[in-house]
Amino acid sequence: MKYILVSGGVISGVGKGVITSSIGTLLKSVGLKVTAIKIDPYLNIDAGTFSPYEHDDGGEVDLDLGNYERFLDVTLHRDNNITTGKIYQHVIEKERKGDYLGKTVQGNCSTCD
Repeated sequence: MKYILVSGGVISGVGKGVITSSIGTLLKSVGLKVTAIKIDPYLNIDAGTFSPYEHDDGGEVDLDLGNYERFLDVTLHRDNNITTGKIYQHVIEKERKGDYLGKTVQGNCSTCD
């Protein structure tokens, strides 16, 4: 499995989503299997509080996923949209279940699980 990371900072509307969709379309045209994952730095768990786009699985995700679906002719789900809030929620749930065996769980510049 290979990954292509498209990054353009935090400025909205510069075309990162369209570029991602276009690259995916080009890769599909040569027979490769393609999907897209949107990773946002938001502390929100989902996009319900910022311009939601409801998908078939009921997930509220960033609008870019709709572009990815149309360009790539694929169905994406809530798991294709990752937010910092989802990551923190996952880590906190594991901590509450005792998965870290009493170790200190810290938020650093990067969160590891």
